[in-house]
Amino acid sequence: MPADRIVTLTLNPAIDLSAATGRLEPLQKLRCTNVRRDPGGGGINVARVIARLDGKVTAIFPSGGISGKLLEQLLRAEGLNQIAIGTELETREDVTIFEEQSGQQYRFVMPGAALSAAEQGAMLDALSRSEAELVVLSGSLPQATPASLYGQIARAVRARGQQLIVDSSGAALKAALAEGVFLIKPNARELSALSAQPLASEDSFIAAARKIVDAGGAEFVALTLADRGARLIGRSQILRATAPKVTARSTVGAGDSFTGGFAWALAQELDLAQCLRFGVAAGTAAILGHGTELAKADDVHRLARVIDVRAD
Repeated sequence: MPADRIVTLTLNPAIDLSAATGRLEPLQKLRCTNVRRDPGGGGINVARVIARLDGKVTAIFPSGGISGKLLEQLLRAEGLNQIAIGTELETREDVTIFEEQSGQQYRFVMPGAALSAAEQGAMLDALSRSEAELVVLSGSLPQATPASLYGQIARAVRARGQQLIVDSSGAALKAALAEGVFLIKPNARELSALSAQPLASEDSFIAAARKIVDAGGAEFVALTLADRGARLIGRSQILRATAPKVTARSTVGAGDSFTGGFAWALAQELDLAQCLRFGVAAGTAAILGHGTELAKADDVHRLARVIDVRAD
């Protein structure tokens, strides 16, 4: 697969505002430092990581109001190819605050503005014109948008013979699985929710992932387990990847960075073990940064050299 054959679709993009303050206290003016604004939303973050690794990728997303214009401007500043679909309502903003005294991070996630039927159609039309062989559908749905839209997208992607990676949760993920996809990337909490039962042991996680694969929902499940690394479960194999020991500064975008690293490696025609290795490397690299920085290419390649991947 050529490296320029990736497109990401983000239905609920955001401007990610991050800052630090000494201590969170009610009714006080909290003076902040280290203020930054970054483009955000699942597929947008995935595309940014792929671009940082010198992959060729296009991001498709809705964009509305002043914050939407800022989102487009920030992506242009990064040199990212984009197709912005104009919307009537404003693009959302999320806020992440680092409390210096405790070392804790607080994330305030706003609901996304609903997409009209016409706006949803325009997103699908933009995707249908893409010649990408790999599509990444990542992130949550904006409010009042039916989960069935993820199923509609998955069905259209499959009909065009494209590979689809889905990184979402809840009803949206279930709708995509009902159509059959190439790969999903749940974390432990998301897989437990998808299975509708508490999963405690690694064996139970793998069994739940195998059930999805055997039912034809996905060819592969990439399960991320934070500091325990990740597992790639397919019909005939399980790959286990360790996670390097690092000091975490921020958890924002770690999952998106994993997906970006995995997709980039897949587009480079690397084998699945290497894809998993670069996924874990990118996810780990993301937590090295402050606020909403995401993974940096030098960190990804450095960490990839020390990650052990083994087959069961």
